[in-house]
Amino acid sequence: MSDQRVLRPTPISGFPEWSPEIRSVEQSWLDHIRTGFERYGFASVETPSVEALDVLMAKGETSQEVYTLHRLQEDAGAGDSSDARLGLHFDLTVPFARYVAQHFNELSFPFKRYQMQRVWRGERPQEGRFREFTQCDVDVINPDQVPLHFDAELPRIVHEVLSGLDLPSWTISVNNRKVLQGFYEGLGIGDPITVIRAVDKLHKIGAEGVREILVEEAGLDSEQASACLRLAEVKSAGTAVVTEVKRLGVHSALLEEGLEELGFVLDSLADLPGGSVMADLSVARGLDYYTGTVYEAAFDDDPGYGSIVAGGRYDDLAGQFIRRRLPGVGISIGLTRIFAKMVAEGRIAPGRSCPTDVLVAVPSAERRAEALRTGAELRGRGINTEVFHQAAKVGKQIQYASRKGIPYVWFPPFEDGKDHEVKDLGSGEQTTADPASWRP
Repeated sequence: MSDQRVLRPTPISGFPEWSPEIRSVEQSWLDHIRTGFERYGFASVETPSVEALDVLMAKGETSQEVYTLHRLQEDAGAGDSSDARLGLHFDLTVPFARYVAQHFNELSFPFKRYQMQRVWRGERPQEGRFREFTQCDVDVINPDQVPLHFDAELPRIVHEVLSGLDLPSWTISVNNRKVLQGFYEGLGIGDPITVIRAVDKLHKIGAEGVREILVEEAGLDSEQASACLRLAEVKSAGTAVVTEVKRLGVHSALLEEGLEELGFVLDSLADLPGGSVMADLSVARGLDYYTGTVYEAAFDDDPGYGSIVAGGRYDDLAGQFIRRRLPGVGISIGLTRIFAKMVAEGRIAPGRSCPTDVLVAVPSAERRAEALRTGAELRGRGINTEVFHQAAKVGKQIQYASRKGIPYVWFPPFEDGKDHEVKDLGSGEQTTADPASWRP
């Protein structure tokens, strides 16, 4: 051992990990979210952690943050660099599109899937931003056309799921990329996508920062830039947003189409609690693949923390894989971003450090077989049961259970003809019990 190099264990920035007590709470959140998705008929899918680099690099600015995959010891003589053409996925939407195209003939459409996996982005770690994190996505994809009512169903699902968690107040903001693009086209702007990307930075760099990009990089004149910023100021709790946009005096067919779609979504969600869903025309979503409805949600008291929910409609994300038009709409819950904030602020009450319900004591080496049989019987009835790892003094075994937060200690017969007994460590009460019928 004296010749062995000792490495100092240090955390890796941007890669969160939790204690068992906190991890158990995160798992309960995942179960809650999974149940909410399945309640609306979404099926679970899991894709590999890696995708082909040409797939990941084809869509959106975030593709520039991809971690590539390669072996540390490459076989120079083999001439095989296949691993270098793989990257860790940066979101779950692009892998989903590839999955649908690959399994097109096996799926029933509209295909409604949820996916809860880790993703990786090579960005600078900071509060609310991680290099590895868990996303919880729901998407609907269908050949040729996806009914607009799904654009309203997805934020409803998210509202229902998040309302079941003990979170600070938050708001889901909704917009439509057709409104933005149609408005910019009505202003005579030739490259609306560049403007959308600039407006997407509004909450980070402010109005003057966006104006500077619009004028100096996008080539807009002062009047056009001012009109874009006026549109971004429009917010409404309901369909009044349509009237407010029309007051700005800009017209185009695409703008009218976008306002009609946005009004439909807002009207469909009007039964949710007041203020929980808002039309916010500053929401742009910079990713290239969004084409219609877009969503973002943030904490009301800390909007600068970043979006905790995001998504939108895409016309043909799977088009690069298959000669079929496959539009879809999806929304994603940023689980790690939400959970990390709750942990940092002390809002998470630690759970149990282990899932064991009962510790079966081992009174002696000769009685270990009896203890093992008892443990097996309890497990067979659905009770999480651990058998102590060795024969030891009873006090030591009780202390072990107490430290791990195990609520019950089971004592098999210490002598032939004696009864089983169980001790409730919470109340201190110890009673006789039958492993065939006892319930915690």
